[in-house]
Amino acid sequence: MTSDPEESVRLQGFGEMTLRTAITTLMLLAPRERVDTAIFRVRDGERLATSEIAELASSWGIEPTVHVRSPRLVPDRHWPEIVRGMVREAPLPSLMVAFMLGVLVARR
Repeated sequence: MTSDPEESVRLQGFGEMTLRTAITTLMLLAPRERVDTAIFRVRDGERLATSEIAELASSWGIEPTVHVRSPRLVPDRHWPEIVRGMVREAPLPSLMVAFMLGVLVARR
């Protein structure tokens, strides 16, 4: 099936855009995210096959980014670890002042 670069499609997680923009955006994602993201045609709701997307990208000269580290793949630091690190490094008088402020704020 031939595809028009200006055809309206929906990129999962990104919204509606042209086919060329959707493929460009998809190729900028990290490989793990690229596998989980789909492109759907607006006119009939059909999902584009991975092979069709790769073929269109190569014919339009859009190359996938290989060494991108996506923000979604970077593990988040958990708040308890952050607070624990701050408490370990803080001097005792600072901890006492922080505790007193916490008590005052909690009473209000």
